[in-house]
Amino acid sequence: MKNSLFIIAFLLMNAIGFSQETEVKFDENLAKSLNADEYGMKKYVFCLLKSGTNTTASKEETKKLFEGHMANINKLAKEGKLVVAGPFMKNDRNYRGIYIFNVETVDEAKALVATDPAIKANLLEAELTPWYCTAALQETVKIHEKIAKTKM
Repeated sequence: MKNSLFIIAFLLMNAIGFSQETEVKFDENLAKSLNADEYGMKKYVFCLLKSGTNTTASKEETKKLFEGHMANINKLAKEGKLVVAGPFMKNDRNYRGIYIFNVETVDEAKALVATDPAIKANLLEAELTPWYCTAALQETVKIHEKIAKTKM
């Protein structure tokens, strides 16, 4: 009986301790700074990058265009307009990568896509769609800067 009471007390103490440790307090200032709605969410535009129609570009031209592509990604990230970007691994769907734009409309994202040299040259093609996700996603770039030993 004493062992049973001890086990129950131990489990209750752990449950109380766990609930206190995981309790998160709402940070109104942070929510406002990230333009979060009452659920902590906001609108973005999701961009799926696929192989484009330009299959005749030389290796030199392709290299130069992708250098511009990377420079553009870094510029948009620094401006806060791009919160996620990254390539897909080799696949049979011609998927090349994604962007998640920190804008509310597809038209705003179209203007940003138009600044990408690889898309302008049709090496890549962009499909855009509105997306609803956590407003905290915007903090990804700041965190990435702290964990990337080598910068792109």
